[in-house]
Amino acid sequence: MIRADLVIYGARQLVTLADVTVPPGPRRGHDLAELSVIEQGALAARDGKIVWIGPADALPRQVSQLSGCGVFDATGHVVTPGLVDPHTHLVFARGRAVEFSQRAAGKSYSEIAQAGGGIARSVADLRASTFDELCRNAGKIASRMLSYGTTTAEAKSGYGLDLEHELKMLRAIRTVDSSHAIDLVPTALPAHTIPVEYRSRPSDYVDLVCHEILPAVAREKLAVFNDVFVESGAFSIAWAERIQSAAASLGFGLRFHVDQLSPMKGTELAVRLGAVSADHLDFISDDGIRCLADSTTIGVLIPGVSYFLDCTQRPPARRMIEAGVAVALATDCNPGSNMCESMTQTMNQACVLYRMSPEEALTAATVNAAWSLQRADRIGSLSVGKQCDCVIWDTDDYRDLSYHYGVNLAVHVIKNGLRAAP
Repeated sequence: MIRADLVIYGARQLVTLADVTVPPGPRRGHDLAELSVIEQGALAARDGKIVWIGPADALPRQVSQLSGCGVFDATGHVVTPGLVDPHTHLVFARGRAVEFSQRAAGKSYSEIAQAGGGIARSVADLRASTFDELCRNAGKIASRMLSYGTTTAEAKSGYGLDLEHELKMLRAIRTVDSSHAIDLVPTALPAHTIPVEYRSRPSDYVDLVCHEILPAVAREKLAVFNDVFVESGAFSIAWAERIQSAAASLGFGLRFHVDQLSPMKGTELAVRLGAVSADHLDFISDDGIRCLADSTTIGVLIPGVSYFLDCTQRPPARRMIEAGVAVALATDCNPGSNMCESMTQTMNQACVLYRMSPEEALTAATVNAAWSLQRADRIGSLSVGKQCDCVIWDTDDYRDLSYHYGVNLAVHVIKNGLRAAP
């Protein structure tokens, strides 16, 4: 008998997303819709790891419950892996609701930025904030994410834009990660935009990022990845390549914001440098789609920004999927372009705006998102040996996670074999 300290039984649908690719890898093409559903399923865990999974009627014969075992009756419910959010800016000082009102009155995102809003506003706010304030605000956002079913989230710096405050942000991410049930995966983003004080000498800021900020982050082991925003008005292809070459030499994995606001061919750069992910992709080229499909780089799509900013140009998600691109979904939770912590809301937006199916959206929000964080060996699917990160949902049909939007269907969120929310 297998001994367990946590048991979930009776699930109407146990969506495992167990590996269907050989060798294992992110889902592409038709495999993106393969969920591996066990009807009337059950699972058991011990010490935070899954030790058994199968049909509920086999559970009593194969699993014995240890004293104090946590038991969850999922009768009539759906159980999925914990959701994975691979692109967020959850550390910031204040919201930018005033800009939301300005956009409603007709101002564009770029017009607001040129008037001193946008990222520059968040930079000024963050530099004026205390470390404790950042941790408190980030902790609240992490709690909301967890309550909506997200058990792992990437978290970026990028509102400090100098040595002191970039380190402050990344230390805040480390502090929240160590004290919160959610797992945060830290990414350095000193190359988010050129700070105001360097606008007349941007190459000096690139020097600062390469020679001071990134080495300091590496010394303190504050980040797993480094990210660059490749965009007109931010960082050119040449600057991005220089920054990411420096980051790679320091041991960072590479992520990119690319082809979001204009066709910069940033996707091609990300693939050429062996990036883990290329994110946004609204203006991806045909060549970019082809090279992304032929690479290990994950294309992270962010429909919440398309919705929140009412973008007319959107990523060609269907063409990308049909070409064989491994796509993931993310909230990009941030105060300026998508103030939303919910991955199920993101899944709905992906279905409506990008014409993804509910099955594709769920895969992109779990196993493929885990691959984009290089954690697919631990999270993103339910199989023996992986972390027991899962969600019990108040529905009997997994499609409701995308279809029934605007509500929180999470009944129990389980992280490392323990109930983490509500």
